[in-house]
Amino acid sequence: MNTGLDSADLKADTHAASRPGQQRESRHRAQARAASTGGNAPLGNNKERRNRIVRVVQARGAIGILIVVSLIAGAIFPDFLHPANLADIVSAGSFLGLIAIGQSLVIVLGGFDLSVGSMVGLATVIAAYAAPYGWAAALVAPIVAGSCVGLVNGVLIARARMAPFIVTLAALLGLKGLALVLANQDLLIANPGFFAHLANGSLLGIGNLIWILAIAYALGALVLNHTAYGAAIFAIGGNEEAARMLGVRVERVKIVTYGLSGALAGFAGALLASHLDSGLSGAGTGYELQSIAAAVIGGVLLTGGVGTMAGPLAGVILLGVIENVINQIGTLSPYYQNLASGAFLLIAVIAQTVLTSSRKA
Repeated sequence: MNTGLDSADLKADTHAASRPGQQRESRHRAQARAASTGGNAPLGNNKERRNRIVRVVQARGAIGILIVVSLIAGAIFPDFLHPANLADIVSAGSFLGLIAIGQSLVIVLGGFDLSVGSMVGLATVIAAYAAPYGWAAALVAPIVAGSCVGLVNGVLIARARMAPFIVTLAALLGLKGLALVLANQDLLIANPGFFAHLANGSLLGIGNLIWILAIAYALGALVLNHTAYGAAIFAIGGNEEAARMLGVRVERVKIVTYGLSGALAGFAGALLASHLDSGLSGAGTGYELQSIAAAVIGGVLLTGGVGTMAGPLAGVILLGVIENVINQIGTLSPYYQNLASGAFLLIAVIAQTVLTSSRKA
C-alpha cells in the first residue's frame, strides 16, 4: 500500500484545517494516510493515476458486479426486477448487513470477528427472555450483551495480545453453548406487540428493515470516512506500529471496534427475534463467514487498511441476489448458493491480490 499522500489529499486536509474546530481531525487523517502507506509519495503522474484507478476499482468493483448480475438476472427472470422482489432481497439481507458493518470495521483494523454468528443466536434468545418486560428491553438487552462480548474480545486481543482467530473462535464456541443452555428449544415470544413491528412493519411503504439498514450504513460511512476514529482504524490496519508512533491509541481503538462489532451482532439478533417472534439458539449459524465474505467481496482487504461501507453493502446484496436467483430457478439445490458465494469470494480475493500488487509495482 505504497500510495502515499497525493496533492488532492493534501488540499483536502488544508481546506479542512482552515475551518474552525477541524484542524486536529485533519491532522489525524493525514497521519492515518501516512501511516497506512509508509509515508512514501507516488512516483510520477502515471503511477498516481494508476493507483487512483485501482482504488476506485477496489472500492466500487462490487457495486459494478452487483449491477451487472442484477441486469442479467432481470433479463432471465422477468419478476426479478419487480420492486417487491428487490425489497425482499434487501430486507432478507438486512441482518447480515448489520453484522457486515462491524465485521468490515474489524477487518479494516487488521483483525476479524468469528463470534458474530453465535452472538446473533444468543441475542435472539436474550430478546425472547426480555420481551415480557417490554419492547425496549427486548431490543436493548441483546445490544448490551453483544457489546459486552465484543469488549471482552477487544481487551483480550488488544491488551493481552492474543490472536483474533483464537479469541473470537473461543467466543463463537462459548456463545453457541450458552445459547443452547438458555434455550434447549425454541422460545416463542407471546404477544410481541410493537417489538414484532420493529422488523415486520413499514414506513412510507418501505420496510423498516430497509430503513434500518440504510441508516446504519450511512452512519458507518460517516464514522469511517469523516471522523478521527475512522482515520485511526485505517492507520492501525495499514501500519500498526507507525500509527502507534503517531500517537494513535491503538489498544483503545481495537477494544471499541470489537465492542461495536458485538453490539451490531446483538442488534441484528434482536431484529431477527422480532422478525421470527422467537428466540433460536442456532439462528446466526454461518453469519460469521458470510459477513467476512460480504466484506471481502466488497473490497475490504483481509490484510487491513483498505475498505469502504458501500462495498460490503453491495457484497451483502450480491449474496442475497445469488440466493434469490437460485430460488427462482427452482430446480437447483440451495447448496448451490454456497458454491456460487464461494466462487465470488475466490474471485474477489484474487482480484484484490492482483490490484494490490499493481499498486506496489
